[in-house]
Amino acid sequence: MHPCTSCPALFVAAPASGQGKTTVTAALARRYRDRGLRVRVFKTGPDFLDPMILERASGQPVYQLDLWMGGEDHCRHLLYEAAGDADLILIEGVMGLYDGNPSSADFAARFGIPVLAVIDGSAMAQTFGAVAHGLATYRKDLPFAGVLANRVAGERHYRMLAESLPPGLTLRGWLPREADIALPDRHLGLMQAGEIADLDTRLERSAAALMLAGDARPVPVAFAPAQAATLPKLLAGVRIAVANDTAFSFLYRANLDVLHKLGAGLRFFSPLADPALPEAEALYLPGGYPELHLERLAANQAMKQAIRAHHTAAKPILAECGGMLYLVESLTDAQGRSAEMAELLPGRAVMQPRLVALALQSVALPEGELRGHTFHHSRLETTLVPIARGACPNGGKTAEAVYRAGRLTASYTHFYFPSNPEAVAGLFLP
Repeated sequence: MHPCTSCPALFVAAPASGQGKTTVTAALARRYRDRGLRVRVFKTGPDFLDPMILERASGQPVYQLDLWMGGEDHCRHLLYEAAGDADLILIEGVMGLYDGNPSSADFAARFGIPVLAVIDGSAMAQTFGAVAHGLATYRKDLPFAGVLANRVAGERHYRMLAESLPPGLTLRGWLPREADIALPDRHLGLMQAGEIADLDTRLERSAAALMLAGDARPVPVAFAPAQAATLPKLLAGVRIAVANDTAFSFLYRANLDVLHKLGAGLRFFSPLADPALPEAEALYLPGGYPELHLERLAANQAMKQAIRAHHTAAKPILAECGGMLYLVESLTDAQGRSAEMAELLPGRAVMQPRLVALALQSVALPEGELRGHTFHHSRLETTLVPIARGACPNGGKTAEAVYRAGRLTASYTHFYFPSNPEAVAGLFLP
């Protein structure tokens, strides 16, 4: 077994969602990158959108770290690999620091990574110190690096917040409240990186505006190695067509890595723009925003026909969330506009004004158990009978259906392939 590898690291957390964790993490990544450091950023939890921003900020690939979906050894291996070639590791937490099971605090404590708490100070004065004190002391085994104030009105406001902290707690810096550094969002979270025309400008502005006390780099953390499983080449010679454009972009890098390690060859294409599928034995339609591209998806009759032909030929298809919505008879957006989709699955999907489901899911498929998560604003009405339903690890009521029609497997669940590569191979094997 290899010895531990040390690398400066910081876990960026907050008391709640919406405090600006991604903006701060991206600002830190761009700031240190601009100083010539190789920065590796990770995102805890099952998030697709934040990593897109963080990749642009750091210039390096961003992977998810989730103790439940991937397991401790998987997370440990990703961190150990990153520590071997990075000058700095930044990890953005999910929700509030202590929210969920496992929580961001669980992760930071497990790996000994100091927490930098980002607190939105825009509507606070002395209460800022009380919130910071609570985050720092609620759990005794949590390494705590300090606090960073976000959306600060100015130097005077910053001093007021700093003076509110109890002895032993340090305000590591602040980021001003400026509209031109904020990251725009929509119903599923932040906008995709490729859709923000001035993203690099915003990142540069946030990096320049970030005021750090002493500007010191985080302290080194020792990362222990973990044995990476060697996967059998179960998909050797199998070409998989993978949808990847602004309508279908919810792709875990780790999922693509698993397919490569299983021996598959990946062929990326755009259901929005391409007239045909690439030559492939299997098809992967990930989630995304098909509801924002109804007219173009409906108008691309050649692509819909190619997907129908693929299905008729009994070739495997995996469709997740937005990918599944593309295969139903019709999809209606939030404004009531409807369009015909590929019509491989009976039924219609309609966007809802509020979140319909947000949950981790464990699904027992004929191929094996797969873990993942669901997060959507639409409802599907279908006559299909599910072959399986998901279960929440924390006892929640969400139980997403998994449908099967021939070699087509479809569900609202976004599967995390490292949770069971052999089961994934079964879904794509011709």
